[in-house]
Amino acid sequence: MKLFKDLLLSVVIPIYNEEKTLANIVSHVEQVTFVEKEIILIDDCSKDTSPQILRRLEKEKGYKVIYHKKNTGKGGALRSGFSLATGDYVIVQDADLEYDPQDYKILLNELDKGDFKVIYGSRFMGDYKDMLSLYYIGNKVLTILANLLFGQSLTDMETCYKLIPIDVIKKVDIKSMRFNFEPEITAKILKMGYKIKEVPISYAGRTHKEGKHITWKDGFSALWTLIKFRFVD
Repeated sequence: MKLFKDLLLSVVIPIYNEEKTLANIVSHVEQVTFVEKEIILIDDCSKDTSPQILRRLEKEKGYKVIYHKKNTGKGGALRSGFSLATGDYVIVQDADLEYDPQDYKILLNELDKGDFKVIYGSRFMGDYKDMLSLYYIGNKVLTILANLLFGQSLTDMETCYKLIPIDVIKKVDIKSMRFNFEPEITAKILKMGYKIKEVPISYAGRTHKEGKHITWKDGFSALWTLIKFRFVD
């Protein structure tokens, strides 16, 4: 296995009511041994036992942990997390079990190829299962719109796995507070002139009953976000 010991990867994990999977996903991230990591956890004012789990991890492992006193949404949580990141690259890890942290190596491998600095993990190029039909359709519509607006050929603009250089993420003034972070960061990266390379990753979706937070309303917000940030800074 190729090692990336010359890199420090900042893994930023936003959390809202993820007591069922939180300890498990952190364990999965810990098992990534092919790159040096810093783990940054942001509790976005959870109402379950997530804060207690985080306090234990903070004490035992020394992770960087932020506790929001009010819920700000995924975008707000990530903005807090990115402010503490000190790695060479940043990647977001959702606190559920939909994405496999071992796939980090697929994205990192691309850094030695070509002139791509920003790498996206595409679920539709890889092995995806259990994706809700409405979510699938919404994702495709948003990705098509992004391609039309920015002249790209992306397959999965809404993916969680976006490997971004720290100097790029620090330049982006994130304004979106919810799941419309994804179209905003994509729009701003493209407007900065960076090319995005996609690689296949695995994905195992969950239902709303299992704790999935995104809804159809977020799809409309994402549409407007793409259009807005195509024409304004």
